[in-house]
Amino acid sequence: MVNKIFKQLTIVTGLLMISMVANAQLYVTQSGIVSFFSKTVMENIDATNKQVKTILNTKGDLVFLIANTEFNFPNKLMQEHFNEKYIESEKYPQSAFKGKINEAFDLTKPGEYVVTATGKLNIHGVEQDRTINGKIVVRDNEVQLIAVFKVKLIDHQIQIPKLVMAKIAEEVEVKVDCSLLPKSK
Repeated sequence: MVNKIFKQLTIVTGLLMISMVANAQLYVTQSGIVSFFSKTVMENIDATNKQVKTILNTKGDLVFLIANTEFNFPNKLMQEHFNEKYIESEKYPQSAFKGKINEAFDLTKPGEYVVTATGKLNIHGVEQDRTINGKIVVRDNEVQLIAVFKVKLIDHQIQIPKLVMAKIAEEVEVKVDCSLLPKSK
């Protein structure tokens, strides 16, 4: 079942990439970084994923695909609980954001652009409309996407058992830092 869902997501992503290639220059990475941080009085939880697939085109179409099992925690028990009890990685192997950048930007000119991206954030199988503030930094042949935003666990139906509620924040801070390069045609 998980393999079937993963294959379907891969096919959809492939089709999206093909349609994006036909109309605009693509910038891509398979090693983007997404991290999250949960702060409580009892315990802080942080994890980082350095294998985030990211696609941006010159028209502002944007896709992030995150394999949930690739989040690394300083504590292996936290990682196990994250995958088995909270994000349920076997049932929901990927998280994703698919959207469009709202402001004008030029990927051919070095500089910084403060932007927002509006789209669908899918975590734990629950899709939410979101507008996320961020920044595009263009230098030489590289495009860097940076964002920091909050995610409420309840918005994505992630249940926290009462026994550990004091250890896990109801809202986590997510940081995105992805460096993309032009995709050769």
